[in-house]
Amino acid sequence: MSQSLARGLGILVELGEGPRSLDELAAALGVHKTTVLRLLRTLESERFVRRDDAHRFHLGSRLFALSGAALDQRGIRGIAAPHLARLNETTGQTVHLGVLEGGDVVYLDKYDSRHSIRMYSRIGLAMPLHATAIAKVLLADLPPERRRAVAAGIDYVRFTEHTLTTPQALLAELDRVAEQGYAMDDAEHETFIRCVAAPVRDASGRVVAAASVSVPDVVLDREQVLGLLPELRATTRAISADCGHTPREDPE
Repeated sequence: MSQSLARGLGILVELGEGPRSLDELAAALGVHKTTVLRLLRTLESERFVRRDDAHRFHLGSRLFALSGAALDQRGIRGIAAPHLARLNETTGQTVHLGVLEGGDVVYLDKYDSRHSIRMYSRIGLAMPLHATAIAKVLLADLPPERRRAVAAGIDYVRFTEHTLTTPQALLAELDRVAEQGYAMDDAEHETFIRCVAAPVRDASGRVVAAASVSVPDVVLDREQVLGLLPELRATTRAISADCGHTPREDPE
């Protein structure tokens, strides 16, 4: 039973990357097509999966309802929503909210920019720990020992010429982030995007989330992106205050 559950979940994860045929799913899971088809029929009957006219499989409507419920149960998302919406409205730029879940940093919310260039990021997607501003903010708040362990376990994929590629470089960056109270993705994940991120704290002072503003380089240059920091930090302080945190405790 647990093996069937694991395979069913594997199907859903695979479909999260896009529509798949039966053959593609069988190849991805490494099992026979009859096994995959049996699982798909069960998932389809419960609306976790749907099949189109070309016999390709997609995530089903039942998952949309569950994902919405999961997001609603994350209190920080609801608290942050009006503040992030205002930040998105006033800056016109892409705004993200991210959290640390287990060993991953994932997008919990996103507000798209007004310009035509769109970011690949989406809610629920894990982000590279060494190449995104939100991840840096969240990792910088970890105890030193855990911070070192996380840094040692990262696969340092070089996305651009600016990507940090060693644990030593990331740890030095996290020290800077902890001291200055914000982080920057300086074209480290995508060559044409820069992001700034700041922490959201709860009543205990712990960083429970991070918010960021992301801007294409054809819209704002590096200094102009950094110029968004006061507005971003005012937003994260307001969210933190709604979480019970005293804003004056944030590093300046």
